[in-house]
Amino acid sequence: MNDKILEAYNKRPRLAWLYFLVSAIIISLVIYSAQGMAFSGIAEKGSEIAKGMMHGLTHPDKNLLFSTATDGVPYLIFQTIAIAVLGTFFGAILAVPIAFLASENIVGKPIAYITRLLILLIRTIPSLVWALVWIRVTGPGAFCGVVTQSICSIGMISKMYITAIEDLDTRILESLDAAGCNAFEKIWCGILPQLYANFISAAIYRFDINMKDATTLGIVGAGGIGASLLQCINSRRWAMVGSFLLGLIVLVMIIEMISGKIRKKLTTGE
Repeated sequence: MNDKILEAYNKRPRLAWLYFLVSAIIISLVIYSAQGMAFSGIAEKGSEIAKGMMHGLTHPDKNLLFSTATDGVPYLIFQTIAIAVLGTFFGAILAVPIAFLASENIVGKPIAYITRLLILLIRTIPSLVWALVWIRVTGPGAFCGVVTQSICSIGMISKMYITAIEDLDTRILESLDAAGCNAFEKIWCGILPQLYANFISAAIYRFDINMKDATTLGIVGAGGIGASLLQCINSRRWAMVGSFLLGLIVLVMIIEMISGKIRKKLTTGE
């Protein structure tokens, strides 16, 4: 037994050269990347801005924080939530047929390849670029944010849907076919029960991302709290900046807690 173990050990793959090559490539990339970064020190007023933001977080503008006006934190927070909800909803719905068209086990390789190129095109363009494009079409505002997030959501959610669809257990469909079920019954009883948990989990995960993106998109005029936050930072109204940031922090914490519980319920049933 010991001789067989020793013989198997001596025949193990000699991959030291591969490890050395990979390490050399990584080190070379790190050194090359570091050379392209020129640190010129902290900006002249950088410390002042940092102190101002910290002061704003500890001394927020309470009138703005609890105002019910259209420029108050609650209204802008709810507008940001609305943009993220609608963007995720439309993106998740539109991603379903696209994902089926991109799954090789459903439509075959030619159609799946073309559809995946479309998904790749959507994913390649950053959300800020999509927002700048749609602002020219729809004009600035919350509607632009919804359209932008819907398109960006399609790119990511459909990719996650494809993975779930290609992992389908087709033996269930064969059993339903043998039982005389029609196409609708096979989809309803054989496909959807295998997919709905993964689909909902993917949509919730994208909603988390859309909540943060909705703030960023507001900076370029796509609605939400981002535009007001940027204006306050530029004018150095730190108390107002603190109010907006506190509202966002509380919002993200609540959504993260709720979405985490929903995903746990879907995956473990607890």
